[in-house]
Amino acid sequence: MKILPKRLNSPYRYLTVALFAALALTGCATQGGGSAAGTPSPSSAGDSASASASPTPSSGPFGGFASAAEMCSTISKEATGASLLPMSAAQGKTAELEQYKAELAATADRVPDALKADFTNLKDTAIAGLKDQTVYSSGKFEKAMAPVTTWLSANCK
Repeated sequence: MKILPKRLNSPYRYLTVALFAALALTGCATQGGGSAAGTPSPSSAGDSASASASPTPSSGPFGGFASAAEMCSTISKEATGASLLPMSAAQGKTAELEQYKAELAATADRVPDALKADFTNLKDTAIAGLKDQTVYSSGKFEKAMAPVTTWLSANCK
């Protein structure tokens, strides 16, 4: 059964996926005591990345983060931001897009070891989706996001 014309499915599908990801992840970030907004802004995400002197090894209980709240907030913001990369790309804001990609990579280096492989997969999948839109339409992005969302739900209460 077709409800929307085909031309409306594609752009609204991305927006819907991004909205649900933002809603799911925002709740996790705010439970940890962090002040996470649903989407990263270039200045706020950049400030959190530059606030730490340098990325530290991710083997501690909070990875390369100073506290559980910072860990949960940052991982949640960056995962949500990954879901919004196609919209940033569609707007043609190349500098912002490159900044988001760099912040996503920096976060992947800082996440705890238990999440490292899943978050790196999410990062790689999101970046691949910039050139291959089928990453989103085929469910590959949702599949990559699922273990990160599960980890946040279990570790960021």
